[in-house]
Amino acid sequence: MTSDTEAADAEKATSAARKEIVDALNADLAREYKAIIQYVVFSVTLKGAQYNDIADQLKQHASQELSHALEVARQIDYLGGSPTVKPEPAENSDDSKRMLEIDLKAEQVTIKHYRERIRQAERAGEFALSEALRKIIHQEQDHEIDLRDALGLR
Repeated sequence: MTSDTEAADAEKATSAARKEIVDALNADLAREYKAIIQYVVFSVTLKGAQYNDIADQLKQHASQELSHALEVARQIDYLGGSPTVKPEPAENSDDSKRMLEIDLKAEQVTIKHYRERIRQAERAGEFALSEALRKIIHQEQDHEIDLRDALGLR
C-alpha cells in the first residue's frame, strides 16, 4: 500500500511532466501557425511554371497544418494548458526556390520536435498523445518528401 506522501509525490511528478509537455506542445503549436502562414503566402507567390504543381501542394499543406494546429491545441487543452495564440515569426523570400528551402527546413525542424514530443509523451504515460502526434508526423514527412522532390533533392 502506498502512503499519502508517495501518492502526493506521484501526483506532483505527473503534474510537472504534463506542464513540461504543455510548454513543449505550445512551441510546436507556434511552429504550426508559422507553417500555415508560410504555406498560404508561398502557395500564391511562387513564380515560374516549374513551381505550378508544388504551389497546389502547398495549399494542401496549409490545410493539413491547420488540422495539426487544431489537434495540438486540443491536446494542450486536454492536458490542462492554454494553447498559445502567438506564431513563431514567419520567414519570407522573393525567390521561389528559397521559399521551398524555407519550408523544407521548417518541416525538418518540426519532425525533429514531434519525435522528441512522442518520446516525452510516452515517458509520461500519455499514449493517446503519442498516437495523435504519430499521425501528424506522418503528414509532416509527406510534406518533406513533396518539398524535397520539388527542389530536386533525393
